[in-house]
Amino acid sequence: MVSPKGSQPASAERRLQDLRILLPSAPHPLGAYVEAVQSGNLLFLSGMLPVKEGKLQYVGRLGKELDAEAGRSALRIATLNALSAAKAHVGSLDHVTKVVSVKVYLATDGDFYNQPIVADAASKILRDVFGEDKMSVRAVLGVASLPLGAPVMLEVTFEVNN
Repeated sequence: MVSPKGSQPASAERRLQDLRILLPSAPHPLGAYVEAVQSGNLLFLSGMLPVKEGKLQYVGRLGKELDAEAGRSALRIATLNALSAAKAHVGSLDHVTKVVSVKVYLATDGDFYNQPIVADAASKILRDVFGEDKMSVRAVLGVASLPLGAPVMLEVTFEVNN
């Protein structure tokens, strides 16, 4: 994606506008922790859940109560929460210089094997916002349960320059 000013790559904030993504308010901790901690040029985000306005939007396990598409939808919400938390911490997503690491936790039933397909929902949003050259490594883990009965949880580490 190229900005109107010439051959410079479009900024993350501009890409959000172009993609018509409106970020929600930054999430608030649901317990005794903070949503973001910066150490040097690394910004670590707490596990993001599919929460809107303080309410969990999906409950259940993939492969049992929910299918892969519901998991992808839940993960999209968690990813937008991650972007909001990062923006609240550093002021602008244009301060993100790299998506370093993405960890996707999926509460699954024993016979659910589409974890990578679900996890791609987060990876694609991050790629679309920050660009292919800022993509991260990724781990996808199937677990028995997640906080509050959520089907997904997303953990992201960004490199920032603020």
